[in-house]
Amino acid sequence: MTDTAAKLPVLDGPVTHTHIGGQAVLEGIMMRGRYNWAVAVRTPDGEIHCEEHDLASGATKHSWMRWPVVRGCVALVETLALAMQAFSVSASLAGDSEEEQLTSKEISITMALGAVLAIVFFILLPVWLTNLVTQTTAANNPLLWNPVDGLIRVAAFFAYIWAIGRIGDIKRVFAYHGAEHKTIHAYEHNLPLDTDVIQRYETLHVRCGTSFLLMVMIVAILVFSLVPVRLIAASMGLTAGWQISLIAIVSRLALLPVVAGLAYEITVKWAGNHSENPFVRVLLWPGLQMQRMTTAEPDDSMVEVAVAAMSAIVAREDREAALARGEVVEPLEPAEPADTRVPAEADDEEPLT
Repeated sequence: MTDTAAKLPVLDGPVTHTHIGGQAVLEGIMMRGRYNWAVAVRTPDGEIHCEEHDLASGATKHSWMRWPVVRGCVALVETLALAMQAFSVSASLAGDSEEEQLTSKEISITMALGAVLAIVFFILLPVWLTNLVTQTTAANNPLLWNPVDGLIRVAAFFAYIWAIGRIGDIKRVFAYHGAEHKTIHAYEHNLPLDTDVIQRYETLHVRCGTSFLLMVMIVAILVFSLVPVRLIAASMGLTAGWQISLIAIVSRLALLPVVAGLAYEITVKWAGNHSENPFVRVLLWPGLQMQRMTTAEPDDSMVEVAVAAMSAIVAREDREAALARGEVVEPLEPAEPADTRVPAEADDEEPLT
């Protein structure tokens, strides 16, 4: 942060809740708007590589995909898909040499291993530890078992965040995460996207994916407690402990879309639009505090990358607004062949940041 920015107070004022969100990637940031998404990466030579793509959304094809809870599942899938594409771009550019830059195959293997480890670390391991700690199963004592399982899962999440935060490259990703949040804060306050202005803001944001994941775990405790594991096991003629644990695991995997959809409605659709409400502030306080582990103060060069990605989104938003007013604008560069144009009234869901 520059000395000038550090001495200036945060600019407070009316907030316009925006639909723009994003995420940090290796040496860069991805931003997503209503019509397009853009990823900006600081390359080894110090330059900023920025590319944008039209946004394709399945929710534009079927109205039921915009139903409450369902839209959260759709948004999560789309967010993960964009995250993988953005990560692929950044991983291919961020290395100091061609040997350090990941190939498409290496990126795919890394993502697949990450998904497997997430299931093991956040579903299988908590179930095994809960059985061990409580000396019971989800069927024998659900009132004890489900809260303990949930608390162990939350503890595992904290441990995971703490552990990866010790890695040098991840520390830089967390700083880019902070730059992304700061830039969105400035945009929501209708301020110029200048580095000195952006640096006045904090790195925490109510629509952060970290807060969302914590809310997922809290909602999961409540939802999973309603699953009649004992009745399901009895109806299938299963009595062994490992069989009952397997039912608990399968039910959790099956209910993850419901849990994610409910967490999205709470964290993004409701709390994200009522962030000034005192009750909402209390509800989101744990998630905001957890962001202190997943964000860090960025330097000015990181903020410049965030501005590059945000500028590509804002330019497209302004162009579409001009077209809607009937103004004549310059034609866009040809889009990528695989991209599909989204109509102006279509993708109105708030993404995570």
